[in-house]
Amino acid sequence: MPVGILNGLRVLDFTWVLAGPYATRLLAASGAEVIKVQSKKTAKGAESNSTGYFNTWNRNKRSVTLDLSYPEAREIVLRLVRISDVVIENFTPRVTSNWGLDYERMKEVNPGLIMLSMSAMGHTGPWRNFVGFGPTLQALSGLTYFTSFEPDSPMGLGYAYADPIAGLYAVLAILAGLDHRDRTGQGLFIDLSEYEACCTLVGPALLEALVNKKPILPRGNQPDHVHAAPHGCYKCSGTERWCVIAVFDENEWHALCEIMGSPDWTKDERFSTQSQRKNHKKELDRFVGLWTARHSPERIVSLLQEAGVPAGVVQNAEDLANDPHLKARQFFVRLKHPVLGETISDASPIRFKESSTAGWRAAPLLGEDNQYVLGELLGLTESELSSLITKGVVG
Repeated sequence: MPVGILNGLRVLDFTWVLAGPYATRLLAASGAEVIKVQSKKTAKGAESNSTGYFNTWNRNKRSVTLDLSYPEAREIVLRLVRISDVVIENFTPRVTSNWGLDYERMKEVNPGLIMLSMSAMGHTGPWRNFVGFGPTLQALSGLTYFTSFEPDSPMGLGYAYADPIAGLYAVLAILAGLDHRDRTGQGLFIDLSEYEACCTLVGPALLEALVNKKPILPRGNQPDHVHAAPHGCYKCSGTERWCVIAVFDENEWHALCEIMGSPDWTKDERFSTQSQRKNHKKELDRFVGLWTARHSPERIVSLLQEAGVPAGVVQNAEDLANDPHLKARQFFVRLKHPVLGETISDASPIRFKESSTAGWRAAPLLGEDNQYVLGELLGLTESELSSLITKGVVG
């Protein structure tokens, strides 16, 4: 298992899909022992252990299978709670209480426990039992609107950005909870609303609307606070190849014009000053796009960067896999999976002197660690374990 600053910490993981598993993946990468509680009934789709998706978010974890519809399984969970430091789940609030496994019950067996519940809306309020996924929360929080190009076309981010954001908040909250326990000896319950986590990302827009009474409109690649023109993402030659360009002053503008061959349109009055170029950004973007469409992004970026013009390639997965900087920092880790074969995983961007990926392993198969968790940690005998498997409690 991984070696890191959280070695000795045990986390009981009831999370699923992305937000919760991302949080526990970060903890596991730092050395925590993460025990993922699964069931054959629900280990399907995104939770199927043999898929690439599951493997991405659940590396370095252990898997134990318990059917929590059985009272015996819930008793086993409480025994695991007794020897754990952290419990994390991302169900709707009613789920753990229906099982009799809410914080009040867990606290009885482990007063020092840090429990974090990350639900879509939090444990209070009229929407507490609503189920939500990343795109839902992004829309409600305003992120979808603010990251669009036009007010009447709320395309948004195109990715469940809310999930890793909520996962990062969860990790920070758990670490704060552990610090609290170290100082006071007391455990605590953390109620994390993923909706509210997203809302914190639109703080400046909220202030602008509340304080200055100004309507906040989506600006696409032309935010008001960035004084650059052209400033955007431009189609290049090839299939789905793009580059980004930002021109902040006249020196950069003249360098761009020279690289483009100083076409006649660059001498147009509409593009004579920075403010004029911003005022006519749509026409400017169209002209720049006609030029970039004839060249590869690598060629454009190389020429512009050499001339001191900020530019970059919009990298796809293949570009990232061959990125020389990421390779030099050993960002990619090869892990052997019994079903998927050799997989390539991203290392943690957070490095400590003692960190190492030498002990990393791929995501577990379903119930792979039943013997370790139930036998070694809880002391169940072979006959006891066999009986639980036969009854369906373990499975």
